[in-house]
Amino acid sequence: MSVLIWAVLAFIVIFIANSVKIVRQYEKGLVETLGKYTGTKASGANIIIPIFQRMLRVDMRERVIDVPPQSVITKDNVSVIVDAIIYFQVTDPVKVVYNIENFAIAALKLAQTNLRNVIGDMELDSTLTSREKINTQLRVVMDEATDKWGVKVTRVEIQKIDPPRDITDAMSKQMKAEREKRANILEAEGLRQAAILKAEGAKQAVILDAEAVKEKQVLEATGEAEAIRKVAEAEKYKIEVVYNAIHEGKPTNDLIAIKYLEALGKVADGQATKIFLPLETAGVTASIGGIAELFKDTSKLAKTKFTG
Repeated sequence: MSVLIWAVLAFIVIFIANSVKIVRQYEKGLVETLGKYTGTKASGANIIIPIFQRMLRVDMRERVIDVPPQSVITKDNVSVIVDAIIYFQVTDPVKVVYNIENFAIAALKLAQTNLRNVIGDMELDSTLTSREKINTQLRVVMDEATDKWGVKVTRVEIQKIDPPRDITDAMSKQMKAEREKRANILEAEGLRQAAILKAEGAKQAVILDAEAVKEKQVLEATGEAEAIRKVAEAEKYKIEVVYNAIHEGKPTNDLIAIKYLEALGKVADGQATKIFLPLETAGVTASIGGIAELFKDTSKLAKTKFTG
């Protein structure tokens, strides 16, 4: 009797243990009842009926499929080795379990096939310089194909594209020649710029020298003009002072005549062979006549005083 009780207790414990299923945070639990899908369980503790039900756990995290290197022929008939990585995430656990037997293998074969198709439509130079374009095309094609499997292809990355050794050597030589060409062009451009700058510097120096000479001449001319103006102002001032002094002294015709004779004497002492007298000499001539009469009267007066 006790053996039966222990057997019943053991059965109950096993039944309860098989009834409680723990689903992790990153998983979904698919419940099958008598082989038929009947529901999806969220993370945490879930109860099922053993023997009649079972639970399949599906990982919902983003995962990676490494596509092994494979040989692909480009549009210009060059064989290259391509290595890629696929990132995917399950969006529908029901589809990924019941619509595809092994998604990892299916995605791998799909990636290899589409790599051949995409790269086969491109030339070698394009494949080496358009990795982002290849990644985008592969992701779009694979995402459309895997949508019915409940999987989202989040990213496709081309790790490397290796052309044949002879092609690599030819490309290396071409790149070296191109770099040397650019170096020669840059050197020639540098020499040209240096020559231009040197010529511009010489031109600027000539212009500055000419401007300096011009400024000097302008300053000298300005100085001479200023000096002439100052001399003229001084002469003007001198004439004005003399004129005012003469008028303030109220000179007689006799005094003017004497000064005129003195001036004529100074003119006659010069080196000129001809002397031009002004037309307005009538008044001065009259003054000279008056002076002569004055001298006569003075001599008569002196004789009268001497005889007396």
